[in-house]
Amino acid sequence: MDVSTNHLLLKRPVTVKAIVTTRWKEEAQQQLQSQLNQIDQQLQQLETQAQRAITEIQKQSLQPPGPQVMQQIENIQMQVNQRKSELLEQKNQSLQQLQQVQLLELNQEVNQGQIESIFRIEPGDNLVEKMQVEILLRDGVVEEIRGDI
Repeated sequence: MDVSTNHLLLKRPVTVKAIVTTRWKEEAQQQLQSQLNQIDQQLQQLETQAQRAITEIQKQSLQPPGPQVMQQIENIQMQVNQRKSELLEQKNQSLQQLQQVQLLELNQEVNQGQIESIFRIEPGDNLVEKMQVEILLRDGVVEEIRGDI
């Protein structure tokens, strides 16, 4: 019996796709809504923390506040506005994704991301074909593995 040791083990990206089902849409919408709620909470916390910091600086300073105090307050406002802008951008992206999910048709395939797998390659194998592997899920269950495993 001839046992060939002339092979390599390599990593490859495997595309994970999901079939859009009612359950998949509901779960995706719930996840996105949860992200939106978290962002809203972060925005509220940011505003509260900024107000506290500004109030504390104002309490500790002379009245009327001097230029250093005004600069501190301005710096806080700039940092808050920058973070607020980042959070609003995240919120906008989540809202767009939510809208896209709502527009998806049932039984449509959508990309879920990628994972890695290790595969064996030997002389004579077609590397391009071995690299093109997909997993298709329906409600989290593997329905099909596409490509040369």
